[in-house]
Amino acid sequence: MGDCGTILIVDHEDASRSEAVRVAVRLGFEPRPAENAELLLERLDDERPALAIVEVELPGPTSGFELLRELHDRFGEELPVILVSGERTTPLDCVAGLQLGADDYVIKPFDSGELLARVRRSLSRRQRRGTGNGNGAPPNGEPSLSPREREILTLLAEGKTQKQIAAALVISSKTVATHIQHLLAKLGVTAYRQGLVGSDVLAHALVPLVLTPE
Repeated sequence: MGDCGTILIVDHEDASRSEAVRVAVRLGFEPRPAENAELLLERLDDERPALAIVEVELPGPTSGFELLRELHDRFGEELPVILVSGERTTPLDCVAGLQLGADDYVIKPFDSGELLARVRRSLSRRQRRGTGNGNGAPPNGEPSLSPREREILTLLAEGKTQKQIAAALVISSKTVATHIQHLLAKLGVTAYRQGLVGSDVLAHALVPLVLTPE
């Protein structure tokens, strides 16, 4: 066990953490599980992991989104990080997580077969990037976002609602709705082309249910 390297697993739920550990072992990786970000960071050494599976709603001061940034700062943005969540499950949450740097976004509850397939896909993408063939490399497919769209995306990632974003930016809720629609169009198409989001997710994401009128 562990011949292929290590997979970091951070999840406060025993069941999903155990599923992730089983997937890592099955693929020949050494699992390094932790219940929260602080424990994981304490145990990290200089060895570069092959992949990380990170829960979004972690207990403690460091969220899954923050841990994602910390891992990328430490090991580079090419480290595949799969976010998992049982609460932030809307298409907007998925797209926001992907744009913040996640390689994939998995909704709980999941079974080991689903996670196994997603981990294999992320590892395969990582190997293709390492060959320099350009397939799936983020810089070539990055959507162009305006400063306002980036502000709104950041607030969405923090869990703010449409009305809360409008109040924070001192703009109308209708204007926020328009920006969200543009974000979904830009980020959703990019994620779909990279194979990160299925067409069914995009279909739901582009439905104007998120654009709730006043």
